[in-house]
Amino acid sequence: MNNIQELTEEAIELLKELISIQSYSGQENQTADLLSNVLSDFGFDPHRKGNNIWSWSADFDPRKPTVMLNSHHDTVRATSKWTKDPFTPTLEDGKLFGLGSNDAGGPLVSLLATLVLLSQKVQPYNLIFLASAEEETSGKNGVPIVLPELPNIDFAVVGEPTSMNLAIAERGLIVLDCVSHGQSGHAARNEGENSLYKAMKDIDWFRSYQFEKVSEVLGPINMTVTMIEAGSQHNVVPDECRFVVDVRPNEFYTNEEVVQLIREHLDCEVTPRSTNLNASGVEPDHPVIQRAKELGLKTYGSKTMSDQVHMAFDSVKIGPGDTRRSHTADEYIKLEEISNGINTYITLLDQWNIR
Repeated sequence: MNNIQELTEEAIELLKELISIQSYSGQENQTADLLSNVLSDFGFDPHRKGNNIWSWSADFDPRKPTVMLNSHHDTVRATSKWTKDPFTPTLEDGKLFGLGSNDAGGPLVSLLATLVLLSQKVQPYNLIFLASAEEETSGKNGVPIVLPELPNIDFAVVGEPTSMNLAIAERGLIVLDCVSHGQSGHAARNEGENSLYKAMKDIDWFRSYQFEKVSEVLGPINMTVTMIEAGSQHNVVPDECRFVVDVRPNEFYTNEEVVQLIREHLDCEVTPRSTNLNASGVEPDHPVIQRAKELGLKTYGSKTMSDQVHMAFDSVKIGPGDTRRSHTADEYIKLEEISNGINTYITLLDQWNIR
């Protein structure tokens, strides 16, 4: 039987190993190998698809609900702003520096330790641990290719650096490519139909429109025009104007619903690059919120995305580390944050009745 202190120390050593291996999004094969071997060493039966690694507790019972513990082992690319070697784990004043230490190596190793500890006794649910790939790029070879391989999931805990606050809702993302059409003509004679003017009307709609359903934790749907392109020369009325819109839905709308509502109001062509990155949220009376309140955990709505966007089942986001350190030079996580993270995960989930 492993105790929590021993597993915390092992989690930190595993994190050091993960930092030392380059695992840019889409290039996580070596960290996948490492995680598979670690799961085997702990007595689990690891499975693999692409660079995704998963396993479940030995006492899997199809009559029980199933809880998934998920975090990712890919990282963004290191920038030139690093003053330390991003692939050399460096410990200074209780802080472990290295690329991916905070996002999301700390949450990942903490959830793996949680899997080991919770599996040492019978829980009222099944446990699945998933170390996913391509989270940082919302890639197609991450969580989306694994979920069809898994049994039905009732609930997921997604490990991201949230300072162990509980994100009970998370915004989705839709990127829209919009095209307004007109008719070219000579600017001196004011000929044609100016596509830029037509686009301005639709752009103003994006600026001012408010969707009916407003989330208590995420607020309204946000829509922001971020790019625009029109015209070929100064004296030609442009016959086409292209612009891009960043849309951040709340948990009350699917992405398909948002796109349909937008199309109903506009004259321009509206083409979403993807509708797969959906918002998520749990009901206010969900057992996880009640458990969080009992433990004094702060709940909030998250503006940043995670692998939750691929999950059609209930999920929350919580993990050690600070989101403000993510994707920054000289990224780090405090060792005490990992210890606190493991303890909080255990307290939150041990003998938890999710129904």
